Amino acid sequence: MPKEIKGIILSRLVVLISIILVPIVIFLMYNLTDFNLWYSNDPIIKIVVIKILCPLVFSISWLFFLILFINRFASTIDNFDKTISVVPSRLKFFYGLNAIYILIIFIFPIITPIISVLSFASFAWRLTTFKRGDWDDETKVSFITKLAMALSSIIPIFCALSVLPEFITLAIFLWDVIWLPLLPFLFIISYSLFTSLAIGTLIILINNSGISEYEQMYAEPSNKQILWNVKILEIFLFGFFFFLDIAEFAVINLFYIAGFIIMIFTSIVNFLRGKAKIKNFKSHFFGYFIAVVFIGSNVLFSTSLISEILRIWSLIISATLYILVFIYTFLRME
Repeated sequence: MPKEIKGIILSRLVVLISIILVPIVIFLMYNLTDFNLWYSNDPIIKIVVIKILCPLVFSISWLFFLILFINRFASTIDNFDKTISVVPSRLKFFYGLNAIYILIIFIFPIITPIISVLSFASFAWRLTTFKRGDWDDETKVSFITKLAMALSSIIPIFCALSVLPEFITLAIFLWDVIWLPLLPFLFIISYSLFTSLAIGTLIILINNSGISEYEQMYAEPSNKQILWNVKILEIFLFGFFFFLDIAEFAVINLFYIAGFIIMIFTSIVNFLRGKAKIKNFKSHFFGYFIAVVFIGSNVLFSTSLISEILRIWSLIISATLYILVFIYTFLRME
């Protein structure tokens, strides 16, 4: 059942926001980055191709792609919880936040040219075959359709080839200008969020007889009310921990250590009690493990090189898991 807030279906709202934001992000990306054309030094051609044509073509492609699969995207969001198995329910927002970092900064720029070529070819195919009605695997594609698909792909291929040599420049730009300056801030958000969720998990664990992932069970109305109370508490704690870290109060390290210990304890108890009470209980061990490595790299190794390596790689791995599960859910939808 799709989740709603005051009659608004959240999955549809997310897709609608994406349709609005994606073109804005693309235009900002290509207008803020100092791309050069490998085949021309003419500033006019550079402006036309880099600042206007490429973002326009790529934006149209994403709009077509999102609108074409609007129901599939919405259904994927609705069914994401049913598919995902490596991410604990209490840490889904923590993993999702990390996934957004990686998706916007690294994956989105790379797949955009691919989406562009596929979208233009798909549009040409639909334009030349819409009168044929139902389509099956045995239906032959006419020469006109193939020609239309090839011709329609010329512009996005041209745009992709124009900026292809500059992808390294884009990666360096996103890394130096966005990723590195934001990384300490993103770590603070993740640490604060993890610690607040760990405390919430402990409360649910105690209230639910040793199982924190109680969303897998049929909950009584009283338990659902407790969940909402815990969520409110987690929001308050997140803001509190975030303030302590931003203000550089040393006591925040004690909270982080406590959250680290609590999460290890709850993950072990959750695994043992969950398996004992529910036959097909999902323990989410790997999901807990990655999250614990992420926060543990901060509380155990402080500012050492080991800490930096563990934090970055655990963040990337956790984000990659989330993205791969989302893609898998999208492809599996009918």
